[in-house]
Amino acid sequence: MSVYHGKTKKRQMLEVDKQHWLPQQVQVTLHALMGAAKEGLLALAVAVGLDVLRSMMEAEVTAIVGPKGKHNPNRKAFRHGAEEGRVVLGGRKVPIQRPRVRTKDGQEVRLSSYEAFQDEQLLTQAALERMLHGLSTRRYHHGLEPVGDDLPAVATSKSSVSRHFVAATRKALAELLARPLGDQRYLVLMLDGIEVADHTVVVALGITDDGQKQILGLWEGATENATVCRALLTDLVERGLRVDGGILVVIDGAKALRAAVRDVLGARATVQRCQVHKKRNVLDHLPDEARAWVSRKLEQAWRETDYEKARTALTSLAKTLDDKYPGAAASLREGLEETLTVLRLELPEALRKTLRSTNPIESAFEKVRMASRNVKRWRNGQQVLRWTAAGLLEAEKGFRRIKGYRQLPMLSEALSRHAAPEASSAVQTA
Repeated sequence: MSVYHGKTKKRQMLEVDKQHWLPQQVQVTLHALMGAAKEGLLALAVAVGLDVLRSMMEAEVTAIVGPKGKHNPNRKAFRHGAEEGRVVLGGRKVPIQRPRVRTKDGQEVRLSSYEAFQDEQLLTQAALERMLHGLSTRRYHHGLEPVGDDLPAVATSKSSVSRHFVAATRKALAELLARPLGDQRYLVLMLDGIEVADHTVVVALGITDDGQKQILGLWEGATENATVCRALLTDLVERGLRVDGGILVVIDGAKALRAAVRDVLGARATVQRCQVHKKRNVLDHLPDEARAWVSRKLEQAWRETDYEKARTALTSLAKTLDDKYPGAAASLREGLEETLTVLRLELPEALRKTLRSTNPIESAFEKVRMASRNVKRWRNGQQVLRWTAAGLLEAEKGFRRIKGYRQLPMLSEALSRHAAPEASSAVQTA
């Protein structure tokens, strides 16, 4: 035990001796950084960031007025002391002494290095990212990076955080609604709605010819509203959505939305009814004791690899339901064949699974729900649209290619045949 203490003491003396070899300024800086490190790596990063900024400002001043202590009769500006300023680091404003420079005629020289760290957009982006990840304005400061005990930071009020968040979400909404669509070839358009507070928001998601998912737009209103449905599709076309080569439109069972697809996109649009929505609608007409076996029959039919066999199975199920559950039978028959479009197009299994429903939008909806769960008071529809747009764009950052994207050329070919059946027939005849 005594040997252990001896080694420890010797080690400590060696470390002290090592530090004595360092220049005094380096020793002071090292001790300061070690102190910041105790607060965690983020606090250390802020401390280092401030030191770097101080060095940058000093280098810029030297470049303007020349080195300290050297007389230069040709210089056009001179040092003018320092004053307290504030810069944005770690999602908050932090005080810092900034050097001042003036020209010979007394004009203040602005330091670009200092101004770069004053950008309010940094605070706006920080507020957006933290609140989208579930922090409320009240608890916002808990999500900020620590800056260390020795470094004061300006408090971030709830009103300030809210103001920055509103600015960021307003910008996100405007950019989303103006997003040009003419530069991409979208093979698939998915439309689905999400309930936010007392509002319904319809969201459009596109899938490009290389399998990338992209949010195309959103509108307040339900898919059962004919005016809303026509307006949203017209807006997509006006922003450049091309359907001349055919497009697969995956929708829920709303009749107004189906009619709008026909009226706005015409015969070039091939419709796939969402099987998940259809199943839900059918089961809603059934008592609890009948739901399990009907659900099983539906899934068995939709798992068929042959279109005619699947259609026969669904038609047979509708007949079985007719006497006891006519409402469920009618619901199943409505748009029955359009629930099988991915089979009729003879798509491979991976693509069928991806495109048989609007589920690819659901992951984005989860981000919206998570981000908005701390909102206690919804003031209006614009607030709903802002939060939804911000959540969707945040979700979009994590989008991956759809499963089966390598088979998308098969979808493109099938859609082209559907979009121009006469031309296809003429080619075959020739």
